[in-house]
Amino acid sequence: MDERDRKIVSILQRDGRATLSEIANAIGLSSMGAKKRVDKLVSRDLIRIKPLLNTEKLNIITALIAMELESAEALERLLERFKDCPRILKFYITTGGYNLFALIFAEDYHSLESVSLEKCSLRSQKGVRRFELYPIQEIMYDPFLDINVVPDKALEYAPCGVHCGTCKRYEQERCLGCPATKYYRGKL
Repeated sequence: MDERDRKIVSILQRDGRATLSEIANAIGLSSMGAKKRVDKLVSRDLIRIKPLLNTEKLNIITALIAMELESAEALERLLERFKDCPRILKFYITTGGYNLFALIFAEDYHSLESVSLEKCSLRSQKGVRRFELYPIQEIMYDPFLDINVVPDKALEYAPCGVHCGTCKRYEQERCLGCPATKYYRGKL
């Protein structure tokens, strides 16, 4: 990335809806030159332009989960099972006592508890030795996160294979369900 690319990235980080003419004026190129630069950054998979949600305004609860998995196979199984889970924002493979962290979200504390206790939870997976859940009290500097909003909630089973409709916590209205299923009762 050169100086112009860095300026483009900086502009788009401040305002993802900046026009090509605004970008062009800031970097000293024509609108077509700016478009080519932006397209090149996107096509080289160096940037992605997408909306982020304000977790504070939407009252979304985030949490970090620390896990120790017993083997590389257990890690691979868990990552495969939850790769399309809309509640998991990111997985982080690390070294140390805990070898996997997850950043997750929920709309209320009942759903957060379900995500940590039920069949759909990371904790309940084979090969998880230790599990700790840390609800995040405050996100400093920038409350915007890349939360996957599933527009068509038509799935019978969650991407992890669990059926929310037969879950006791869901039936007792102590969980909003998976945001990818027809059972989901949340705001997203």
